[in-house]
Amino acid sequence: MKLTFSKNERLKQKKHIDLLFEKGQAINDYPLRIVYCPMSFEDGSSFKAGVSVSKRIFKNATDRNQIKRLLREAFRQHKGAYFNNITTQYAFMILYIGKKKPTFNEVEAHLKPLLKKLDERLSS
Repeated sequence: MKLTFSKNERLKQKKHIDLLFEKGQAINDYPLRIVYCPMSFEDGSSFKAGVSVSKRIFKNATDRNQIKRLLREAFRQHKGAYFNNITTQYAFMILYIGKKKPTFNEVEAHLKPLLKKLDERLSS
């Protein structure tokens, strides 16, 4: 699997996002949360992922955008280790629920075990 985060891997459709939060399950590892749900996509991609940061906690758009860039980059670097062998199509949303701005190393340190837990749940 390429270490890219292409457009067909991004979760953008409102109906998919609404369904994800309505029927999805969550895994927490503060300050991150992943909400996931099996879903079918027309383009044949095996998963779609999105990132989100609370506007209520981070008022400045530049802070929210920086955190979202960190989340996407950490996900891009580690998705190959966990999502190579999934057969069912899934939608994911990675949420930052912390109250302070993280560094890349902090995001990466919390995302790795979270993706490992998610991989264990999806493979069982």
